[in-house]
Amino acid sequence: MAQETSPKRYTITAALPYTNGPIHIGHLAGVYVPADIYSRYLRLQGKDVLFVCGSDEHGVAISMKAKKEGVTPKEIIDKYHGIIKKSFAQFGISFDNYSRTSLPVHHETASGFFKKLYGQNDFIEETTEQLYDEEAQQFLADRFVVGTCPRCGHEEAYGDQCENCGSSLNATDLINPKSTITGSVPSTKKTKHWFLPLDRYEDFLREWILVAHKNDWKPNVYGQCKSWIDGGLEPRAVTRDLDWGIPVPVEGGEGKVLYVWFDAPIGYISSSKEWAEREGKDWEPYWKGKDTKLLHFIGKDNIVFHCIIFPSILKAHGDYILPENVPANEFLNLEGNKLSTSKNWAVWLHEYLVEFPDMQDVLRYTLTANAPETKDNDFTWKDFQARNNNELVAIFGNFVNRVVVLTNKYYDGQVPMPGELSDLDRETLNQLRKYPEIISSSIERYRFREASQELMNLARLGNKYLADEEPWKVIKEDEERVSTIMFVALQIAAGLAVLCEPFLPFTSAKLKTILNVRSSALETSWASVFTEEALLPSGHQIGKAELLFRKVEDSEIEAQLDKLEATKKSNASDGEPTKNIEIMPQKDTITYDDFSKLDMRVGTIIEAEKMPKTDKLMVMQVDTGLDQRTIVSGIAEHFTPEELIGRKVTVLINLAPRKLRGTESQGMILLAEGADGKLVFVNPDEDGPHNGSTIS
Repeated sequence: MAQETSPKRYTITAALPYTNGPIHIGHLAGVYVPADIYSRYLRLQGKDVLFVCGSDEHGVAISMKAKKEGVTPKEIIDKYHGIIKKSFAQFGISFDNYSRTSLPVHHETASGFFKKLYGQNDFIEETTEQLYDEEAQQFLADRFVVGTCPRCGHEEAYGDQCENCGSSLNATDLINPKSTITGSVPSTKKTKHWFLPLDRYEDFLREWILVAHKNDWKPNVYGQCKSWIDGGLEPRAVTRDLDWGIPVPVEGGEGKVLYVWFDAPIGYISSSKEWAEREGKDWEPYWKGKDTKLLHFIGKDNIVFHCIIFPSILKAHGDYILPENVPANEFLNLEGNKLSTSKNWAVWLHEYLVEFPDMQDVLRYTLTANAPETKDNDFTWKDFQARNNNELVAIFGNFVNRVVVLTNKYYDGQVPMPGELSDLDRETLNQLRKYPEIISSSIERYRFREASQELMNLARLGNKYLADEEPWKVIKEDEERVSTIMFVALQIAAGLAVLCEPFLPFTSAKLKTILNVRSSALETSWASVFTEEALLPSGHQIGKAELLFRKVEDSEIEAQLDKLEATKKSNASDGEPTKNIEIMPQKDTITYDDFSKLDMRVGTIIEAEKMPKTDKLMVMQVDTGLDQRTIVSGIAEHFTPEELIGRKVTVLINLAPRKLRGTESQGMILLAEGADGKLVFVNPDEDGPHNGSTIS
């Protein structure tokens, strides 16, 4: 059951990445960015937080990579652990400890778990028929075998999991199995293994998940767990016939290792031990304290291991707390195709950091604003450019730059003394003070996408306030009024400096330097934005203006698209099929007179909300330049209201009105459907035509 009292401490884990390759944007969007946002947010509130991760250096994936490259597994893990750890640090993922499962502390911890459960008779020992490659003289576990999934029919399922339907499998479940080592059809051979009898924990899991967490776990997590439990749990092997991994530490375990999904989650605990040893702290309260909240951030392919298997292991051990929540994300695709390490269809973090130096926050923001929280989403380079140029540059950066430039121009960089506040001033400051709670509400419900858009709404508030008050004009007539306007605008800028830190840590640090607040409460306190006190008091000296963000040029995007196109051609030449795109046939020919009747204008969406009791309909208020009108469109499954507000669109304004669910729609917004079925706007240039401009 969700804890009713505020936790004394938080233990936050992020899924251990396999060291068989670098980190890509799918990993970031699914796990590491949301986990980092949550951890940074808690620290800003003064919470006791332990945020741990580490490289997963065992398992078949490592052995396969080593065989492919003709090196030892040790060489593979050392190479990729170094790349991954450095990339995380440069990207600003704020782990308290990033460990690796090849360390002695982990081997000791994982072996200790196995021996304790073994001593308590928590395992069952069975001799079973397993797949065996006669040519390679090796048992085929996990990724060493592929075949047809017995559940969905996918022909490239692995011996531990089908990546198409997400089902967890055993190698012997596969139809038409084939060795990935030699390509031969395997035989079967008897071997002894230890199994965790998950059926013993079915009642516990049913009560703990299906009852206690029915309403607070994400639907995708709860639904997958319910399917597993309702389908009947079966014993799961915790050992493997491999030569790479942690040796089974009991008699009869010679030549066998711990299954990677037994030892990997224990890596969170060993990472915590490593942190405690280095910092001179006690790790146990973070894993055994009843007033500790444990959270696992993972991708959807890891749900069963973190919600069924690992909790059963912790329950069997007897003295560990269980996860309070497991906010798993769906998958991120790239330009309409599934991310693939083996096919090099990815945006690699270490390469991004070289090609876009000092733009970590742009990628963080794009991945958060388009996070696959409830469904698979698509990363496109065009969206990356638009998020940067139209939101970070044009809204956030533009507001801050104007405030700092004008403060330096009018007051030599000192925060002015405000005069009497107008109703608008007071309302604007009141709205500012509400944003910590608004953003907190989204973060604490693991709606990071929503939270990022609320942050951008605060920047929009500042932009609108300046645009409405026009201090650059008022200065000629009423200098005292401008002092008040700039005082209010500076408070919004300071609020942004604090509230953007979980999402845009590098930007936050830069903005705090510009505003010269490094030694104040704004450096660490989320709650400071709540208070009635001025965030930047009169007389406070700020620094000179610096651009927080730069525009991303078309040439940079074209270079990335060209790189992906080269990858696609390379895959095609290697026998990888390219994606077939179905294009709708041409409709009946029309005359120019028919076309000339269409009145298409540039408009801006100023309000948006989902129509109650529907999944698809979105009700929007659109400023067409001629008027403000209601338009109803079936796009609610593709966009959130927050994504729509402020977006420029192409509007067909002379379409006959039509009632949809009782609401009259007075026009149509133009969209296109991509090959993946995702809707995209037929957008005018954000920096181009004004509302009401005709499109022809």
